[in-house]
Amino acid sequence: MDVATSESVVRHAVKHWRVAPTRTYRRLMRISDVVRLKGGDVITVRSDASVTELLALLSEHRIGAVVVSDDGETVHGIVSERDIVRHLHTDGAALLDAPVHQIMTAEVHTCVPEDSLDDLESAMTEKRFRHVPVLSDGKLVAIVSIGDVVKNRIDDLQAERDQLRTYIQS
Repeated sequence: MDVATSESVVRHAVKHWRVAPTRTYRRLMRISDVVRLKGGDVITVRSDASVTELLALLSEHRIGAVVVSDDGETVHGIVSERDIVRHLHTDGAALLDAPVHQIMTAEVHTCVPEDSLDDLESAMTEKRFRHVPVLSDGKLVAIVSIGDVVKNRIDDLQAERDQLRTYIQS
């Protein structure tokens, strides 16, 4: 088997299994590590709240998405600024009085604290979503955003850079 053939086989296997490349220079980060660093506060909105109320929450907390939950523990959906913009374009100003459940995304991708951050990063990139509620025993405990994932990646790269600098200078 030549090099070109073996590389395509490896690429196919990685894509098929959706396995993140092994990173031996850092420890495996779990979702629980990110939640511990950022905190577990989650802003929720009831499904019957108006879009105007939703906009107030987004503005007040300076966030881009809110988990839709009628009891604060069960995830019924998620709604983002993008959802509002898309529906505002089609529905006009009448959207502001509509209930959140009319514009929310009902099929929500979730994770658990034990999941690896690398796997979540891959899923967020591949499936193109930016906010993932974290569930423990089926209850909402946190939310992880693409910003949290990127911050972790930058921290890892800076730590690796510092280690390499120390190694080279010694």
